[in-house]
Amino acid sequence: MIQPLAYIHPQAKIADNVVIEPFVTIHKDVEIGEGTWIGSNVTIMDGARIGKNCRIFPGAVISAVPQDLKFGGEYTTAVIGDYTTIRECVTVNRGTTDRKETRIGKNCLLMAYVHIAHDCIIGDNCILANSVQVAGHVTIDDWAIIGGTSAIHQFVSIGAHVMISGGSLVKKDVPPYTKAGREPLSFVGINSVGLRRRGFNSEQISQIQEVYRILYMKNFNNTKALDIIEADITPTEERDEIVNFIRNSNRGIMKGFSSN
Repeated sequence: MIQPLAYIHPQAKIADNVVIEPFVTIHKDVEIGEGTWIGSNVTIMDGARIGKNCRIFPGAVISAVPQDLKFGGEYTTAVIGDYTTIRECVTVNRGTTDRKETRIGKNCLLMAYVHIAHDCIIGDNCILANSVQVAGHVTIDDWAIIGGTSAIHQFVSIGAHVMISGGSLVKKDVPPYTKAGREPLSFVGINSVGLRRRGFNSEQISQIQEVYRILYMKNFNNTKALDIIEADITPTEERDEIVNFIRNSNRGIMKGFSSN
C-alpha cells in the first residue's frame, strides 16, 4: 500500500506488501524488501538497502551523505537488515571510501533520535536506546545493548553480548560479554543475566568470569594477562573471542574500575 501523498522515484525498487505512509520521500537508488512499513515523513536517500519486515517510524532519515568533510561523493550504501525497527527521528548515514557502507544487522532496535554515522557496522539483535550517538567507523557486535544518551567515539569496537550503562562516554574498546559503567567507562562485571537468557550454560559463564578475573582483578598488564589466560584456561570459542578482541584492539580496552 503506497499513499498518493508519498513521493517515490520511479526507479526505486519496492518489493510486494510494503506499506508507505503519506509524505514519505524515497530517492532513486533505493531497495526495500517485502513487508516493510515506512511511516510518515521518512526520507530514504540514494544508497539505502532496506530488508524485509522492517519498521521505520516518522522522521527517520536513512542513507544521507556522511557528515565527513573528506567525503567526495563516492558510491556507497546504507544497509538495514531484516526485521529491524528504526524509531522516530533516527539518522543513518551511508559509508565513505573506508568501508563503502554503513550496515545494521537483523532484528535490531534503534530507539528514537539515535544517530549512526558513516562506516559503522552493527551486528544482529542489537539495541541502541534513545539518543545514542555513534560516531564514524564504529563496530558493534551481535547482541550488544547500549544505554540511552551514550556517545561512542569514532573507531571504537564493542564486543558481542555487551551491556553499556546509559549516559556513558565510550572512548575505549569494550570487550565481549562485559557490563560497562561509571565514569570513566570501566568494567563492572560480565553480562551474566544476558548470557543466561541467550542460552549460555553455567560452565561457559564461569569460564568467562575467570578470564575477566585474570584480566581485571589480578593487577597484570594486558599482555601478561592474555599469556596467563591462554596458558591456564582451556581453549573455547568464548575464551578465544575475548583474547582475539583484546589483541586486535586499536584504541585499547576499557580499564577495570579499581585501576582508575
